[in-house]
Amino acid sequence: MLTLISTKTDRYGVREQQPQPKKDCTKCSFEFKTFVIDQINNYQISLNFAGKKHNISRSTLDYWRRKLSNYGSKNKAMSLEQENRKLRERIGELEFVKDFQQDLIVEFEKVTGKELSKKFLPEHLSDEIQKKKQRLSKQSISIRYSG
Repeated sequence: MLTLISTKTDRYGVREQQPQPKKDCTKCSFEFKTFVIDQINNYQISLNFAGKKHNISRSTLDYWRRKLSNYGSKNKAMSLEQENRKLRERIGELEFVKDFQQDLIVEFEKVTGKELSKKFLPEHLSDEIQKKKQRLSKQSISIRYSG
């Protein structure tokens, strides 16, 4: 496909337009296509300006946008899965830290004989610590009788 972009003045001073070929789509790399489409989608440049700047027809740019929109949605889905996996790992780490801290509080209260968790912690955390104490006391009783 040829478009008339550049102009030249002939020897009589008459301007004539020189045909200039459009870029061939098969020669454009995937990175270039995504770069141009990202600029258009992020409103950095308009579709018409991108066509003029890179010498690509508007229909080609529309075609790239349709094709690469599926690629972007697949990429987003993959990144959401990765983010979910990382968040699940982080939740597991935080639950481990919470259990460890609760074990420390239970041991501290055993040693000191004071129940400070009821006084200083929120009610739901204090209840969890009391349940943990009861479980640990049942385990220690069963160990005494089995041993």
